[in-house]
Amino acid sequence: MGTDPLSAVLAGRRAFLVDLDGVIYEGARAIDGAREFFHHLRAHRMPFHLITNNSTRTAADVALHLQRMDMPVSESDVLTSPEATAIHVEQRCGHGACIFVIGEDGLVRTLIAHGFTLTTEPDRADAVVCGLDRRLTYDRLRRACMALRRGAPLIATNPDRALPTESGFLPGNGATLAYLEAATGVKPLVIGKPSPTMLQIAMARMRSTVAETVMIGDGIETDILAGARASVGTILVLSGVTREADVANASATPGAVVESIATVWQRLIGGHS
Repeated sequence: MGTDPLSAVLAGRRAFLVDLDGVIYEGARAIDGAREFFHHLRAHRMPFHLITNNSTRTAADVALHLQRMDMPVSESDVLTSPEATAIHVEQRCGHGACIFVIGEDGLVRTLIAHGFTLTTEPDRADAVVCGLDRRLTYDRLRRACMALRRGAPLIATNPDRALPTESGFLPGNGATLAYLEAATGVKPLVIGKPSPTMLQIAMARMRSTVAETVMIGDGIETDILAGARASVGTILVLSGVTREADVANASATPGAVVESIATVWQRLIGGHS
């Protein structure tokens, strides 16, 4: 009898990259098996990183949210798209570079914490960094376009075009990026998923190799595609945005498809029994 897909993906894997919303929780409710999954990883000293495209919260915000749901997660276990973006911008533009930012508090605080100077003057900007901004004004868009036309690169925290909310899908950061590109012709460099950049940064932090690492997510065109581009194992959970019927037409095929994180936890228990 052949090995089932989930066992095949988990074989030899010791490090986990995990998406948040739809995988670990829905709002303030933990998804069944999520707490047990993380407690198991801690008990067996298996490294993990939580990878989120959400640009509105800091790693500390995310860790606190999870701790309130009894998950043993610290700030150092979280990699947000603002954090990954700050790391990239520092490598590209240098420490203390002058940044024109479109984004909310999580992105702003992260950039300041990394020592960047923030500016609203287009002629001072070394780069334009764009994340979700639900208070975005025409004037700020105008100034960003001026900075881009002067040659500043456009660096995006994430490409998500729609933002899921309780009242339906609202414009996401990808909609702002489309505006800026249409107005200036400047294409964004995207740091968040499905780019492999965040996964590569997280693996460097965990000191894990591609062969040792697996990505678990509910977004087949974000999490799973990013995992494929980073050449790590991939597990799609059906507790979030993707349905099993979506797999056939997806850009990347997951290594395994399971109902939820509980299935992964139960298989790990079997492997350590």
